[in-house]
Amino acid sequence: MARRRDARRLAVQILYQADVSHRPPTEVLEGRRQLGQRIPGFTEDLVRGVEERLGDLDHLIGEHAQDWTVERMAVVDRAILRVACFELRYREDVPVGAAIDEAVIAAKEMSTEESGGFVNGILGRVARDLAASG
Repeated sequence: MARRRDARRLAVQILYQADVSHRPPTEVLEGRRQLGQRIPGFTEDLVRGVEERLGDLDHLIGEHAQDWTVERMAVVDRAILRVACFELRYREDVPVGAAIDEAVIAAKEMSTEESGGFVNGILGRVARDLAASG
């Protein structure tokens, strides 16, 4: 569990760095690798998956974020939501509860206490809609 948590955190950090520097996430990932940082396979899967499906993920987040646009969200919250939504929609090996819990914990630790509730609300709505659509 801790290994996947660390891999998720690294994915969020890479996505955050890519967002603020206006660079592709895989370019940031490769840059870190060239600097000697070990990139777990799960981190790489998350970063590449989010990059490949960014438009879909942002649409999903946007339609479930009440009174918020994706662009207005804090960058770290946006990165956390992208990772969690990728896991919810595309990773059958990640339980729904684990994806949501990990995102909420990350938001509380990496952003603000209020971000935990914000992330939880959006992901709860996303998970319900995905379950309903089968």
